[in-house]
Amino acid sequence: MADKPMKPPLQTPPGYRDPNLPAKSAPKPLPTKAMLPPSFQPRNRRSRHCRLCFSCLILLIMVAILLLMIAGGLFYLWFDPKLPVFHLQSLKLSAFNITKKPDGTFLSAKMVARIEVRNPNEKIIYHFGESNVETTAGDDEVSLGSTTLPEFTQGQKNTTSLKIETSVNNELIEDGIGSKILDQFTSKKLKVNLDVKTSVGIGAEGVKTGLLGVEVLCGGVTLKETITEMPRCIISTLKWISVR
Repeated sequence: MADKPMKPPLQTPPGYRDPNLPAKSAPKPLPTKAMLPPSFQPRNRRSRHCRLCFSCLILLIMVAILLLMIAGGLFYLWFDPKLPVFHLQSLKLSAFNITKKPDGTFLSAKMVARIEVRNPNEKIIYHFGESNVETTAGDDEVSLGSTTLPEFTQGQKNTTSLKIETSVNNELIEDGIGSKILDQFTSKKLKVNLDVKTSVGIGAEGVKTGLLGVEVLCGGVTLKETITEMPRCIISTLKWISVR
């Protein structure tokens, strides 16, 4: 006798829920942070303090600059400061000899020069530090030696003459330059340059300032020109300010 076919199991319909199963609890909501009143909210006090300090610093700097400008204006009106004036007073080559040898061309020379320093101020004195002087000849700037001058103080409406003596002995130079500067020396067309590196400070009413580096250039003149006139020198300071 044949078996009866089995009936397929019943499928649970969508959305059906067994009433015998325990009910699932709903998820609890996440805790929210309580809102603080504006008076209790934290503030960035450190940043405010930094901004306040920076503002005070800027204000102090501006006040200091303003006071310096006022003091400088009053100083200028009262003392009427003028720069010292430098002139190349005289220049002489007491010896100038070019010697050609098998091993090269050599220069021996002695130079004596005077630089006039004039203080045109009535209420200001000048303090000059130690000065280093270098002398050269010709467009190729052949060395004629160097020397050092001691420090000195120059009073109001005062004129000071500085004597400069330099020399070289058997200084090796290029052959072509030797012949060139010898011809220029013979015709008195040789140009001589003096480079004075010094420092200067001012004094007024018992107050003395510090020394500022200054370079004085007296050059580009021939031996013939120094006989008839006193060329004015150029004063340079801070590498970009030049005054004649």
